[in-house]
Amino acid sequence: MRDFRGMFAFAVWDRRRKRLLLVRDRLGIKPVYYYAGRDFFVFASEIKALLQHPGVPREVDHQALDLYLALRYVPGPKTMFKNIFKLQPGHWMTVDEGGMTFGKYWDFQYDSIPYGAQRSDTDLIHEFRRLLEESVRLRLIAEVPLGVFLSGGLDSSAMLAMMSRITGGERVKTFSVGYEASGPAASQIEAANEFSYARQVAAQFGADHHEFRMTARDFRNAIPIMVSHLDEPMADPTCIPLYFISKLARNHITVVLSGEGADETMAGYTLYRKILALDKMRRRMGPLASAFPLFAQFPLSNRVRGYLRRAGTKIEDHYRGVVKGVALETRLALTGIERVLRCNSGLDDIFGTYFRNVEKVSPLNRMLYADAKVWLPEDLLLKADKMTMATAVELRVPFLDHKLVEYAAGLPDRMKVRQNQGKWILRQAMGTVLPPSILHRRKKGFPMPAEAWFRYELRDFVRDSLLTRDSACMEFFNRQAIEHIVNMQEQGRLPGYQEVWSLLVFEFWHKQFMRGFVPADGQAVIDRPYSVEVDAFAGHGA
Repeated sequence: MRDFRGMFAFAVWDRRRKRLLLVRDRLGIKPVYYYAGRDFFVFASEIKALLQHPGVPREVDHQALDLYLALRYVPGPKTMFKNIFKLQPGHWMTVDEGGMTFGKYWDFQYDSIPYGAQRSDTDLIHEFRRLLEESVRLRLIAEVPLGVFLSGGLDSSAMLAMMSRITGGERVKTFSVGYEASGPAASQIEAANEFSYARQVAAQFGADHHEFRMTARDFRNAIPIMVSHLDEPMADPTCIPLYFISKLARNHITVVLSGEGADETMAGYTLYRKILALDKMRRRMGPLASAFPLFAQFPLSNRVRGYLRRAGTKIEDHYRGVVKGVALETRLALTGIERVLRCNSGLDDIFGTYFRNVEKVSPLNRMLYADAKVWLPEDLLLKADKMTMATAVELRVPFLDHKLVEYAAGLPDRMKVRQNQGKWILRQAMGTVLPPSILHRRKKGFPMPAEAWFRYELRDFVRDSLLTRDSACMEFFNRQAIEHIVNMQEQGRLPGYQEVWSLLVFEFWHKQFMRGFVPADGQAVIDRPYSVEVDAFAGHGA
């Protein structure tokens, strides 16, 4: 396992010992799910496959549901299905007559580059560029056409630059997705598009560029398809544009490279710098900093309240990842204080374990480690794998080659964050290749006009989905709280769209997986589950 390089998930059956070995790749690019029954064990790469086994029940895990509201995804090893679990990244497990055994074979090692503090920036940048080029070169090995998802941001542009260099100027096929600007919020929708940046980079490298414009109707119709392929709720709306860009790419290529992983390994998100500034202020204020959370009781915006709570506590006590789930106040209204307290305790256990693993490294690396263990495999990589595989496209992520990841982890903080910019070493490595307009672009993530769509074009769709008498959300959450969320969204008084989107995704997931609704495109292709027969799990053969 330690000699493997790239993405993988595999099983080995030892017939003589009657022992099953399951392994998942280091970063969690590929998923592995399993269910242990009283007399059988079944595993697969999709939860839908497990559900084909007559002994696997369909039951909502209530703790997972509350974690989903807080994070917008379910952190492993849990899934939204009770007693169906994920094998964690960088881990193996065995199943035999003695039961199940788990082990970890890989982890991050921070500050591990020999004499890193003494090595010059030039030397560190040169080695980083060499490893990045090696990683891209390895992922260009294929017997089918390749391309790259191109947003015009730093990460995807770096992928195109490297591919063009390695292929000797061969025209690389590039793919971008954006939105059709129409209706009352046309200007807001157009502002979410990044076509101009993608076109600029594509033109610089002579790429064969392709674009897809998504409409509100496309977005609405794709929700049940997205839910079907994801297997469990994930309230990340960028799954849908990723699905459409993958469909576009499949008309031209079979393998695509993308820039996932650069932000989580080289501190690309703005939030990291904000949290470091808050932590610095907390340490300077000393005991007085404990008073900051008290001000969060005043009638302020959820964002300001969040920063006040963070300013009064250590990073490990409040940092729960780069994404924003449903706000605390809204969760209280939806589920009540007892469920919120249990959920927060569960979050403390999950993130606390990871923070303890790296308690002696820098505050920046502690955040990067937590995100690499939770957000990266459970949201970013999961949606990337599921949405591309849904269209028969293989996604490869060069920034997550484990040798490059290990190198980035060992870099001094100054090589990740400097001059109020993240991914500093990547910017330097690409400094003579990419234009300044791309090199120093402010990070936008993957902008989505969902807020405008929910308020205007999809207003009736939201109301009809969430406020009907047989709505699943009404079964699990407070009705008045749901009505309040829908009304606030219609009035433009909610900051964003996360509350409505989280409820919509759960609603469609429950309809499909608990009530048997089949999406318009028919059920996604279901792999057959694999079952093993050992003395402790006798009764069902493979």
